[in-house]
Amino acid sequence: MTTPPVDSALPPPDATAPLARWLAHLERLHGQRITLGLERVQAVARRLGDAVQPRCPVITVAGTNGKGSTCAMLEAIYRQAGYRTGLYTSPHLVDFEERARLDGVPMAAGDLVPSFAAVEAARTAGEAIALSYFEFTTLALVHALLARRPDVLILEVGMGGRLDAVNLWDADCAVITSVDLDHMEYLGPDREAIGYEKAGIVRTGRPVVVSDPVPPRSVIDRAIEVGADVWLAGRDFRHTGDRQQWNWQGRSRRYSGLAYPALRGVNQLVNAAGVLAVLEALHPRLPVAAQAVRQGLAQVEWVGRFQIVPGQPVLVLDVAHNPHAAAALAENLDAMGFYPQTQAVFGAMADKDVRPMLERLDPLIDVWHFCDLPTARAARAADLHGLWQAATRRRDATAAQHPDPAAALRAAVEGADPAGRIVIFGSFYTVGGVLQQGLPRLGAKHLQG
Repeated sequence: MTTPPVDSALPPPDATAPLARWLAHLERLHGQRITLGLERVQAVARRLGDAVQPRCPVITVAGTNGKGSTCAMLEAIYRQAGYRTGLYTSPHLVDFEERARLDGVPMAAGDLVPSFAAVEAARTAGEAIALSYFEFTTLALVHALLARRPDVLILEVGMGGRLDAVNLWDADCAVITSVDLDHMEYLGPDREAIGYEKAGIVRTGRPVVVSDPVPPRSVIDRAIEVGADVWLAGRDFRHTGDRQQWNWQGRSRRYSGLAYPALRGVNQLVNAAGVLAVLEALHPRLPVAAQAVRQGLAQVEWVGRFQIVPGQPVLVLDVAHNPHAAAALAENLDAMGFYPQTQAVFGAMADKDVRPMLERLDPLIDVWHFCDLPTARAARAADLHGLWQAATRRRDATAAQHPDPAAALRAAVEGADPAGRIVIFGSFYTVGGVLQQGLPRLGAKHLQG
């Protein structure tokens, strides 16, 4: 996406302007273009001073997949333990305010605006410093969260780690979830190169929990090189279980007879095991009772991560937007059992490796609904349709194109088997597009009163 020119006829908003005007202002300044590097955001942070300096432990979470779920579980458990939590994540599904959660609730738009004004004032004090949309909003949202004095601040890395704006803050505990191929044009051509970028969040003398069971060697090498306290899955912590419950053992703590996390999916136990390692690593500063662990895992919610909405047909929402996540989605769909019909609503960014995703889901999907998305970065529905036609091995499957995710879902419902399921996956724009009017509750036409 090219950077739109600044409209000098429009003055910057002030502290009384609505959040929507601030977001429009940022898009005019820099657009949604991806820009890596810490120099600019560090310079503005120095101008902001203590307002963006945490006085609580900071947990930074990087990885290709599993970041959001890991953050959600950490938030849920620490809340159950009685701590005031601040959580920063990106992107959002429907409302921008989802990116900053205080005690599990998105902050109000009006409470975010003063922090936008503070960042703008710092950015333009003296010689103006250009910030990307992501850099500006990251500074503003962390500024807003810290103003509420949380007991723990949980930060999700946007992309990579080493050069991501979130890496401005030193992690008291870093987490590396799964490392796989995504954003390769920015992070490198293979897992080793990508792992090195993810490991940029580790700090000397501080714990880093590596929940990826088979991490790239570059992650471990980098952590050792900087003198971090490395917690490896299978060495420093491990989990076992059966169909009813699971057990976890760390360096000095253990949990037995745990219920499975409320978040569904084959990878959630791997994420949960890493979360418990974080709890142990930070226990001296943030002690957590076993009951808070059990309640937090039982009650955690995270929209759009293999989220199953009961109905006729069943609806499945998943922001699987790379081959690794699509493979996990396929496993999870397999584990759901038999459905006479499975339809998919799918939209993706143009820079994603879409063909392996289509190939992995192809045996499971009877009807595809490809949709356009409201961003210039997105692949066109027609192009996705063409990729599917070249990749599919099924002669009995069909496909259609739609102008947006909501239209695609309406078409899927129109042709649905009441006993079937509809899977909405791909970009955050795809899942968010069907959540604009709230969580759909589907009822087959001939079953509705």
